[in-house]
Amino acid sequence: MSITLDHRTDISLEAVKRVAWGGEAVVLSEAARRNIARARRDFLTLIAREDITIYGVNTGYGHQAKRRLTPEERKQQAVAPTHHRAASWGDPLPERVLRGIVLARLANVIDGHAALSPHIAEAVAAMLDGDPLPPIPARGQGGAGEILSLSYLFLPLTQRVDLAEKDLLSLINGSPAAAALVADAALAARARLELVADVFALAAEAFNAPLGHFAEELETLWNNPHDAWALHALRSRIGGGHGGARRPYQAPVSIRIMPRIMGEAHRAMTAADTIARQSLAAVSDNPVVFPSGERIGADEVVSTGGYHNAQAPAAMDALTAAMANLAVIGTRVAAKLQDAPVSLLPPFLGYPEGRDYLGCLAMAMVGYEEELRLLAQPTLLPGSESGGFAQDDVASPVFLAWSKQEKAGELLELTLASLAPVAIRAFEVTGRPVPEALRSLAADIRRHFPDDGELAAMGPRCAALAAAFRENIYKA
Repeated sequence: MSITLDHRTDISLEAVKRVAWGGEAVVLSEAARRNIARARRDFLTLIAREDITIYGVNTGYGHQAKRRLTPEERKQQAVAPTHHRAASWGDPLPERVLRGIVLARLANVIDGHAALSPHIAEAVAAMLDGDPLPPIPARGQGGAGEILSLSYLFLPLTQRVDLAEKDLLSLINGSPAAAALVADAALAARARLELVADVFALAAEAFNAPLGHFAEELETLWNNPHDAWALHALRSRIGGGHGGARRPYQAPVSIRIMPRIMGEAHRAMTAADTIARQSLAAVSDNPVVFPSGERIGADEVVSTGGYHNAQAPAAMDALTAAMANLAVIGTRVAAKLQDAPVSLLPPFLGYPEGRDYLGCLAMAMVGYEEELRLLAQPTLLPGSESGGFAQDDVASPVFLAWSKQEKAGELLELTLASLAPVAIRAFEVTGRPVPEALRSLAADIRRHFPDDGELAAMGPRCAALAAAFRENIYKA
């Protein structure tokens, strides 16, 4: 299957899910092709004028921006080698993110704002036909924009197509990586929150928490749509509970505030979703060309700071912080489940006869929680000059923010994979049934963590369960 792109607004979060995660191809519509060709013709007319200055086209790059180029120098610069820009290394980005960047790159192109040569626009779209993409390192991305990463991605393309003025800039300037990274984070957060709701509901019911902690009336009283989502998510999974006697007094704070911590995570996910949608369809090129129908002032082309997406790192930081808080809740509940009062559970749930001690799982969860806490620091603008010279004096922190939330997601999955077996044991020891909505989850947990008394390390079993969780999160 393939997606047809007519306008930049077609590059949506749903399109990222299909193209980046699902591997679908992209086709430029006839209208998009006409827009691209018309914009290129207009641009070639524009650069023939002597009264206009266009950065990187009839001027040099970077610290040579004040130097005016002759027509011959202009053409030489357009085809100059670009390999020196691919200077970072370490920890390649996942293929799904690479595909998202290529898709987001087309937002500058489709309506003519990049003035990219038509044959190169077609070549960019063809990069999504299914062949592996050139790897991009997630580390070492300290540039003012995204030229280090985009140079890696588009270097092979620039070596096999005919380049003309501005074509190279149209490939490596702008912020398609930021758009793709925050889109990837938003999609993962949406799926990961559903997993959190599953495991937290399982744990709350395993603890026999009063159902009133998640009462529908609280949705109105708390006056927050994200908390309302969390309350409903927990209720819909627990249902009416096991039908027997419930804990006669309130559960610990960790269970009572579950909906509020989940609600804050949902707010962070919603914000990332919004920023991703805005960023994917945004024109972030530098310089950007205004098609005649969009022009307001006298300038046909302007230099911009669109290559610096400041909202994407902030959105991903919020996700990382939310995941750290969710891990705290998971760790506390795992500990409480194993030390419940005799009237509710056998003392020290972790020690039933013929079963392994589960208390060490909560210890491991503290380790995940502490690592998450370290990641949940704000990703601020770098304090030193990017490259240390000329115009590139502020670096973009977007890759670091994505790397932190990606690692945070893995740690949260490990935390949930440690809490889940403890919750299942509580059901087995007490003889209470798992809620119907969660029985499939319970079967998955037991498949990867059988808890059969066999002498085996628990860590690999939790790792296998976490890997299964992750596979479900990233399903197209």
